[in-house]
Amino acid sequence: MSLMRNALLWGSQSKRLQDTLTHYSFFQSAVKRFMPGEDLGSALAAAEASQVEGISAIITHLGENISSEAEADLVTRHYVEVLDHIKKRKLDANVSIKLTQLGLDISTDVAYKKLEVLMKRAAKQNNFVWIDMEGSPYVEKTLQIYKKAKKSHKNVGVCLQAYLHRTAKDLESLLPLSPAIRLVKGAYKEDPSIAYQSKADVDRNYMALVQQMLQHWGKNKNIIGIGTHDENIVRTVQAANGAKEQCEFEMLYGIKSGLQRQIAQRGYKMRVLISYGTHWFPWYMRRLAERPANVWFVMKNLVNR
Repeated sequence: MSLMRNALLWGSQSKRLQDTLTHYSFFQSAVKRFMPGEDLGSALAAAEASQVEGISAIITHLGENISSEAEADLVTRHYVEVLDHIKKRKLDANVSIKLTQLGLDISTDVAYKKLEVLMKRAAKQNNFVWIDMEGSPYVEKTLQIYKKAKKSHKNVGVCLQAYLHRTAKDLESLLPLSPAIRLVKGAYKEDPSIAYQSKADVDRNYMALVQQMLQHWGKNKNIIGIGTHDENIVRTVQAANGAKEQCEFEMLYGIKSGLQRQIAQRGYKMRVLISYGTHWFPWYMRRLAERPANVWFVMKNLVNR
């Protein structure tokens, strides 16, 4: 793992750095490259603009690790509101949530109870709920909740991270459930004992996992979400048998927008992940860590402000 990536991942966990940088206007401006605004209205407007170009959306409200059930209720009600706005505006847009926003640090029962509210609401609206994957301490609990949810709800998917050594076994355990999977490379700082550190190793594992999913699912209607901006991986997946029918490409707002449009124009399902909210600092630092070259965009703003 590069020194720059290590530094950015460390920075994502630093409250002191967050308090310092978020007050600078140049830093706030740089963040707008990756999110349309802090409010839901901005996210919905961005989803509408993307839909005009044939690109669907996944909408997520930034925030992590609430500590009371009352807070979890507020988050749940907010996502119900998001689902209602999606329905009203006739958007092809899903929602994506972190279980720590729904009370996972309190208990798995609390988080599941809140998740079930969202799955039921989404089902009534013929919509879908994605469960984000967080750092390694949450992987096992997240998968337990997903397996429970999948027994009674079809409209739910989960994110897996290709850089974790355990992911191949996790995928194997999920396949009998006909799961919907969003596969990403991973954006948290993890120990070498549990996570691949080199890009080559992560890429190799990513493609092995994609092949495993394609081979298992054949032509059923489960979703394989290809969550990467890596053009080599995108081209390799597009060339695979069944990719156009089963895969949807999922990329972040503001990153490789031209590639996103190109994927949609070629007839592949394309979704843009649109984030909003005030709790953007750790999320943004992890985005920079995924592609440290983006740091120069921030530095340019610093020099020219």
